[in-house]
Order: sequence, then structure tokens, then C-alpha cells
Amino acid sequence: MRRYLYIIVVSLLFGYQSDAFSADPEAGKQLSQSKGCVGCHGSKAISPEGTSYPNLAGQKAAYVEKALKAYRDKSRQAPLMNGMAGGLSDEDIANLAAYYSSLKPCP
Repeated sequence: MRRYLYIIVVSLLFGYQSDAFSADPEAGKQLSQSKGCVGCHGSKAISPEGTSYPNLAGQKAAYVEKALKAYRDKSRQAPLMNGMAGGLSDEDIANLAAYYSSLKPCP
């Protein structure tokens, strides 16, 4: 019985792969430039001073993913972001989250 339990646990551990493991920060960087994210959030994901746009550099990947998915499905309302996130796939969102979380946060 213990042997079977061990096999199941090991199989689950090695078979599990979340989006965070497969996300590509470099693809996220390219996507942030091509989708226009840099226009509001800045080229290094630190928004220009005096704007109300949040800094994305150093944000937790899970938070960025949750926020972008909420904008995409419009459960979080912000017309500009709803439009920007509307065409993003889950892979795009994971890549953007990986990129922003890899950056050094604003001091």
C-alpha cells in the first residue's frame, strides 16, 4: 500500500507543470512592447511619474496573471485595460506575468 501511495505522489509531483514553469519572460517582454504596454507602464514597467498607471516591475506573477485574466473577462472594469487584455491568450498572460515579475521593482 505504501509503495502505491509513493508512486502516486511522485507521479503527481513530476507530472505537475504550472504556467509559471513554462512561461517565457523574453516572450513577455516582446509582447509588452508589441501590445503597447510600455506606453502607459513605461519601458521598464515603471510608470512615468505623475501618472496613475501602476508600476508592474517586480509584481508577483500570480497577481499579474489574475489581474490580466480579470481584465480580459471584464470581471475587473477598466475600459482601456479590458480592451488591451481582451485578445490575450493564457500563454500570453503567463509570459507577461513572468516578464514583469522578473524585473527589479521601483525603489
